[in-house]
Amino acid sequence: MSSYRPLHDGWTLTAVSQDVEVAGVTATVPGCVHTDLLAAGIIDDPYLDDNETRLAWIGRTDWVYQTTFDWTGDGHERTDLVCEGLDTVATVILNGVQVATTANQHRSYRFAVRHLLREGANTLTVRFDSAYAYAEAQRAALGERPSPYDEPYQFIRKMACNFGWDWGPTVVTAGIWRPIGLESWSGARLAEVRPLVTMDGADGRVRVHVRVERVAETPLSVHAAVAGVGARADLAPGEREAVLELTVPEPERWWPRGYGAQPLHELTVSLDGPGGSGPAVPSGARDWSGRIGFRTVELERDGGAFTVVVNGVPVFVRGVNWIPDDCFPNRVTRDRLAARFAQATGAGVNLLRVWGGGLYESDDFYRLADETGLLVWQDFPFACAAYPEEEPLRSEVEAEARQNVARLAGHASLVLWCGNNENLEGHADWGWQEELAGRSWGSAFYYDLLPSVVAELDPTRPYWPGSPYSGAPDLPPNDPSRGTIHIWDVWNREDYTRYAAYTPRFVAEFGFQGPPAYATLRRAVSGELAADAPLVLHHQKAIDGNAKLLRGLGGHLPPPATFDDWHYLTQLNQARAMVFGIERFRALAPHCMGTIVWQLNDCWPVTSWAAVDGDGRRKPLWYALRRVYADRLLTVQGGELAVVNDAPERWTGELSLVRHGLDGEPLAAEAVRVEAAPRSVVRVPLPEAVRTPGDPAREVLVAALGGSRTVSFYAEDTVVAFPEAAYDAHAEPAEGGYRVTVTARTLLRELALFPDRLDPDAAVDDLLVTLLPGESAVFHVATERELDPAALLAFPVLRCVNEARPGHG
Repeated sequence: MSSYRPLHDGWTLTAVSQDVEVAGVTATVPGCVHTDLLAAGIIDDPYLDDNETRLAWIGRTDWVYQTTFDWTGDGHERTDLVCEGLDTVATVILNGVQVATTANQHRSYRFAVRHLLREGANTLTVRFDSAYAYAEAQRAALGERPSPYDEPYQFIRKMACNFGWDWGPTVVTAGIWRPIGLESWSGARLAEVRPLVTMDGADGRVRVHVRVERVAETPLSVHAAVAGVGARADLAPGEREAVLELTVPEPERWWPRGYGAQPLHELTVSLDGPGGSGPAVPSGARDWSGRIGFRTVELERDGGAFTVVVNGVPVFVRGVNWIPDDCFPNRVTRDRLAARFAQATGAGVNLLRVWGGGLYESDDFYRLADETGLLVWQDFPFACAAYPEEEPLRSEVEAEARQNVARLAGHASLVLWCGNNENLEGHADWGWQEELAGRSWGSAFYYDLLPSVVAELDPTRPYWPGSPYSGAPDLPPNDPSRGTIHIWDVWNREDYTRYAAYTPRFVAEFGFQGPPAYATLRRAVSGELAADAPLVLHHQKAIDGNAKLLRGLGGHLPPPATFDDWHYLTQLNQARAMVFGIERFRALAPHCMGTIVWQLNDCWPVTSWAAVDGDGRRKPLWYALRRVYADRLLTVQGGELAVVNDAPERWTGELSLVRHGLDGEPLAAEAVRVEAAPRSVVRVPLPEAVRTPGDPAREVLVAALGGSRTVSFYAEDTVVAFPEAAYDAHAEPAEGGYRVTVTARTLLRELALFPDRLDPDAAVDDLLVTLLPGESAVFHVATERELDPAALLAFPVLRCVNEARPGHG
């Protein structure tokens, strides 16, 4: 039998610096310097207050991790030190002998160390040189390259957002961030298994590419099996690669969520001696298994389109952008990922775009995507900067790309490789060319190296050079009429109603900010909670971010007079902005075939574009996404009502259109027979009686079809003559928490409940509900605490736009 021994115990951490007195600190592996110093009480939590500003020295210090372990000869011919992740500039030393140096967080490594091991005690040392020092030395050697931040992240193969972003702190990490251990084996081992899965008509096809590593040149056989079908390939002495082809008759296909089931089949690969006469290779090193799904994926590009097609069916992408869920990714467990995936699917999402300023995510990430039916768009890790193409970076890029393409090729959920985030646009539109003065900027990666690697190792999937991109290098990259676009004039300069001026083919980034949940902000900030309080502003990383929040309220909502109003209204405005854009773009289908909201998640507590904040709490935007990303949607678009049916069944019935006074009285009503085919949009012209109000400030349109409804006002909230909110409300204990019932006596605009103000762990099942007089809403509050029912019904827990707010007269 082969053996694997984790080396996760007994580690210590020491600073290599005359200025930093840290020595022999207990270290956790996998982990990083920041979390070790935090656990030891040496630093304050960088996520709280402005502690981050006092911790920059960590990224500019060299560090040594060291452990001692006992070893006894195990009879195997080979023992390897397997390092699944070293962050980043590492020197590996075993018993005083240098084993290797590395400089890439995105790679894993394997080093033969049998000759260095001793009977008894052994000492393993991993020294991490400062990532700043390495990157700045590369910058000095290769020349400056433009980027939006005064940080050298494009000069090192490391998670770029570690160096800070407009939503993230600057915490430049170092450490053994993924598992490390010793693997012993004899004869040969499976070095790589790369299954390429597709369909041939009704039959499933798997081409299993196998590479072996040997210490003995003996005959070998490789066996593969899936769904009751097997194949075998023989390797003569000296041969190290084989391809096994398996055909599975009429397997059930894997589908994206919302389009069908996600059946997964176990694929096993084993390495044996000649003729099956017995294992020449010990189990463990010779056995591999993984779960695959049978499906096809294509990218339809005719006429400027950008349409993801799975199993021959065009998919309207209801996506969100994914950033690293923690600045310290060793803290992101499978359970944490599963919770975040549940939040994505709960909001109607069908695709995660793994953004290029982060990481190739963990195996758990892609396995969960396979299981839940969430499609994955994978950026290669390049973002918002000109990247040098010279050595040593070119070889590192090729090595990491080869390793990760091979690692991820078997995942059914992965549907697209993308070369970078915004670098093509940066070169074309951000003034880079003059600054570069002919120096390399990454084009050879995006147009040559990366597509070549994908074509060689994973020809089953499309490759797209970058986003935004219009389909050809000589075209303006952010052209709405072609390919993918990113929309950032909204938020940065323009009101969100500008989304209506766009008629895009696919929107891969667009977003609007809002603060995190109250409980999240309260945990992160120990001082005053005010929009302009210094510690609150520290948790706002966007340039002029809070000014843009206030400007974004524009004529949509009243200016906030208190912190509580600022918090509620800016969160609400974030939700409304994204609803406006998504409804516009979904109504354009099939001309537009996807929206990817910036962003699903946060890595720390911050005011940002996320729907789920840094503590994992759902912001009002999340509830809005659940409505606007539903299979079926009604949305008023100008003088029409768009019936968006992204379900597999027809949507038929009588569309009810009623123009009400704000007192709830119907002023005009129309009924229109509607039939929307599966995966289609039907536009219904609004009859004159409901299209044109008698008084825009005092009327509202309600459209309903089946179980779907939309409430559309004829004027902005600042113009509408809302009555002061009046309602009857009742809270009572219920299973798992409390039931809150609100019955409107007047119109209630965007009714919301924020139970985290009473219990940080409490959550509510719905938000942002508009009620006409006489209508009721029932909210379920999940909490393990006993709460004051009266507090659940009072300001600032229970809110609506037209409430009578304390201090507002």
